[in-house]
Amino acid sequence: MTIADRIRKLFEANGCNVYFGEYVTQQEHALQTAYLADQEGTSDSLIVAALLHDIGHLLHSEDETVADKGVDMRHEKLGCDWLGLHFGPDVTEPVRLHVAAKRYLCATDAAYHGSLSPASVKSLALQGGPFTAEEKRDFERLPHYTDAVRLRRWDDEAKIVGLSVPGLERYMARVAATARNGETA
Repeated sequence: MTIADRIRKLFEANGCNVYFGEYVTQQEHALQTAYLADQEGTSDSLIVAALLHDIGHLLHSEDETVADKGVDMRHEKLGCDWLGLHFGPDVTEPVRLHVAAKRYLCATDAAYHGSLSPASVKSLALQGGPFTAEEKRDFERLPHYTDAVRLRRWDDEAKIVGLSVPGLERYMARVAATARNGETA
């Protein structure tokens, strides 16, 4: 089974679950995020990262109410680790860093925190809150931090109920093209 097949199966099994605290499903959120990345004409790797940035939510066995119990599932690490078996850092690093990018933007953009949905504000507290000055400097030294920030902004916008965007199949050739070992869709 190719990585594209595995991703399809994950979305089939868990993509219809509501995206934590929002009014869209996991799959709707993923597709909207990928669509926004695609509209900017970014690289295939970053479009795949946008599509799969929350794959950790589809992989863990806890339901999304776990945050209500004060638990951070660290979906970004789970997703990055799983994706790292199939993709290089141009895909995995923006996924790993998209939560940190939220914390970064809260520390560097005065209007950003106010634009977050209530669910994102809640998860921000679980994830450590805005960066300190030292954390901000450390983040800016990471090779993929700018891609993570771009991904984070698409992530925040990708919560529109009923938005018509291309389906999962639109991105499967890109998934295959960016996968290691020449996997095919």
